[in-house]
Amino acid sequence: MQLQRHKVNYPLTGAQVREIKQRMLNWANQFSILLFLDSNHYPSAYDGYECLLAVGATEVVGGHEHDLLAQLQQRHNANPDWLFGHICYDYKNVLEPKLESAHAAKTGFELLQFFVPQTVCYINKEQTFLTIESFEDTNAIYNAIIDVDLESVQKRIPHLQFTPVVDKADYLATIERLRTHIADGDCYEINYCTEGYCEGAEIDPLQVFNALNGLSPAPFAAYYRSGAQYMMCSSPERYLKKQGSKVLSQPIKGTARRDKDSETDAQIKNALRNDIKERAENVMIVDLVRNDLARCCETGSVQADELFGIYSFPQVHQMISTVSGTLKAALPFTEAIRYSFPMGSMTGAPKYKVMQLTDRYERSRRELYAGTVGYITPGGDFDFNVVIRSMFYNEDTRYLTYQTGGAITYDSVPEQEWDEMRLKAWALERIFA
Repeated sequence: MQLQRHKVNYPLTGAQVREIKQRMLNWANQFSILLFLDSNHYPSAYDGYECLLAVGATEVVGGHEHDLLAQLQQRHNANPDWLFGHICYDYKNVLEPKLESAHAAKTGFELLQFFVPQTVCYINKEQTFLTIESFEDTNAIYNAIIDVDLESVQKRIPHLQFTPVVDKADYLATIERLRTHIADGDCYEINYCTEGYCEGAEIDPLQVFNALNGLSPAPFAAYYRSGAQYMMCSSPERYLKKQGSKVLSQPIKGTARRDKDSETDAQIKNALRNDIKERAENVMIVDLVRNDLARCCETGSVQADELFGIYSFPQVHQMISTVSGTLKAALPFTEAIRYSFPMGSMTGAPKYKVMQLTDRYERSRRELYAGTVGYITPGGDFDFNVVIRSMFYNEDTRYLTYQTGGAITYDSVPEQEWDEMRLKAWALERIFA
């Protein structure tokens, strides 16, 4: 007999939301598996929750076996319930068996892993109530969250130095080699990433996430723990969302720095809006996403709902487009993931060729970076982010790492690409300065 979750709504006022989120996180940190997703009050027509938290695992689907997406679909079909988890970028090697990842894994995340949570807590979009769904006593959980001592868990973030895998001269030379591939017709656009790491790091991952989320609040922020593996994420980008029969993706291509002076900042934002190179990068990825979605959507339903939208975040302005389509009625919902993963904004075009090239030129395995975390609802809807602007930590080996990069086209100026990559890296490294 299938156990039923208890579900209770607890009223909130707007003034309580920030504190309740922190109490939820501190309470959750006792669990060996958890995922916290925070939209950080960003207004969006597509969001259903202000935040979600899943803790504990009554069941886990995942590992390094082939066709785990099919297993995930079978699990949901047999017992529709919440599922939270991740897909590593390197799952591409399962979807395209001729691809490979040449470098060693350092953080240890499974290729794909989803868990059925013991307890799910969420704050609704209107921020008027906290809902707790659990197999346990919801009132006891609510009281435990409310009773968390916020002062006792504060810890200092250490000063750490990060070692770049690629120095500036090598980075610039690689950009030139990638431009040669583009000139030769091998590809049109390629996302090139590089790693910074710290060995022997002793950190409190939750404190790092709190610092990152405080400095760089983003609409797809996430704190994730799976045993000894942690991710602290301040992503601004949605990979894929399904609501009913509609699926949509919101690729980001185009980045510009923020400025403290409002007039200068407005000029930078306007320059990004009109930048021919950035618009060309963006439209190439939009076309790629449209092609991906066309494989799983009804003929003629795929469209660009918004092109070249400019959105501002604490450190950067971003160019974001929205592409949507109607999922084919007879198709399992996981097929939308199968046909679109990994997301085009983190590969380039054409997708298969550039994934080969990034494995050749990048010096580190991407693992969960450029992958996704998110949730599937009991009704079969889902929402997944793009894992960027993130730190990854293995508590057993004390290995702390991040990756940053950008889209390379023939018009790319190597020095400017270096500056953009370092701007993204600085937003992470400064936490430990």
